[in-house]
Amino acid sequence: MSDDLDPDDWSAFRASSHQALDRMIDFLQTTRERPVWRDAPAEVRQKFCAPLPRGPRAFADALNDFEANIKPYAVGNTHPLFMGWVHGAGTPVGMIAEMLAAGLNANCGGRNHIGIAVERQIAQWAAELFEFPQSASGIFVTGSSAANFLGLLVARDAAMGHEIRRTGFSASGEQLIAYASAEAHGCVAQAMELAGVGSAHLRSIPVDSAGAMRVDLLQAAIDDDLSAGLSPFLVVGTAGTVNTGAIDPLQSLALTATKYGLWFHVDGAFGALAALSPSLRPKLSGVELADSIALDFHKWAHVPYDAGFLLVRDGQMHRGTFANAAAYLQRAPRGLAAGEVWPCDLGPDLSRGFRALKTWFTFQVHGADKIGRAIEANCENARHLAESLARSNVFELRAAVSLNIVCFALKAGWRDEANEALVIDLQERGVAAPSMTHLSGRPVIRAAIVNHRTKRADVDDFVAALHESAARITP
Repeated sequence: MSDDLDPDDWSAFRASSHQALDRMIDFLQTTRERPVWRDAPAEVRQKFCAPLPRGPRAFADALNDFEANIKPYAVGNTHPLFMGWVHGAGTPVGMIAEMLAAGLNANCGGRNHIGIAVERQIAQWAAELFEFPQSASGIFVTGSSAANFLGLLVARDAAMGHEIRRTGFSASGEQLIAYASAEAHGCVAQAMELAGVGSAHLRSIPVDSAGAMRVDLLQAAIDDDLSAGLSPFLVVGTAGTVNTGAIDPLQSLALTATKYGLWFHVDGAFGALAALSPSLRPKLSGVELADSIALDFHKWAHVPYDAGFLLVRDGQMHRGTFANAAAYLQRAPRGLAAGEVWPCDLGPDLSRGFRALKTWFTFQVHGADKIGRAIEANCENARHLAESLARSNVFELRAAVSLNIVCFALKAGWRDEANEALVIDLQERGVAAPSMTHLSGRPVIRAAIVNHRTKRADVDDFVAALHESAARITP
């Protein structure tokens, strides 16, 4: 037996691998035929309490365990009736691209190799999509939570200079203040905490009846903070709120940020990619004026998890926020250490996977226009769902439908707790997987239609399943 970690029998490994690939392709092809979600039984969960394995085991046996004890109990977001949270559905092409990237095992933190060029091309495509200059820079991260955090750090440096990296806030004597809507994702407040600014210094601006930030109240808050001797530095606009999919008035926010000399960042985790649809792009008017944008290719572009991205208009400011002069990162004029800007100059990670490859494959094979049409179809299906629920004598809408998220609840006469009971019944029956949230202090059912596989007939099945579950629970 060899001491390296390659297969002892390449032919047997090849046969098992081909079988595993065929099974995964079958899994995706037949996703509609399975329950959306299944809770793993206790005896399965117990298998994952075993101690560290010390000896080898046949690859085929491990694959069989995967088939029996892992694959049937996944979260279920490949299914067209998975509507809980905004999870991308993935694609077969993306799955193969992930396998190819794993085979290359390229560290895309830096060095002179083609993976860096592929990531740079995705940044160029993003700049083109959002009408940023080609001098803009971009970096792959785990998701928009990380992208929003990095965007905040760039905004910090833009406000206080790169020396803040060394001296910290205590030397400045200033108190930075940021602004976001009351419907902004919780990761924005967390980013303030992680950056050391403090979430107490994030102003939560009320929203209008459509769930979008009120610009008049934003401007009043900025004026109040300036009068108090504080230092406003950042406005965060949301393109697709997590609760309802509402889009802040990005153009007005951009003008306000310019007026006061603030950094304008857009959290576009899923909604920013509506720019791929010509019919939806006008909803994002003003996004092209942003200083930075956070988005997730693993949501509405259906790149396999994970593939978050930060795009920054000022590439030099971006680099200055993170670049490290350590000797082991020095550049050479030629060879493997060549290259002016590496991804490790644009974020904190030195060790990074080849996320760009699966994104590159997704756009190369499907094309931006087809992905945009899939996004449009999601929004059309959301409107169809809303119209169906509006005709129901059991359910009522609780929020306007901005993009692809429908918030609704059981009508008066039902206790609020019945909504969660209904959602759990749907999930445990495996017929659909919506989620819960709260609007105006009351629980509501939330259906986020993100899956490119979801058809109008699936939406009709969902409505029927809702009524079936309503009949199974106590009012």
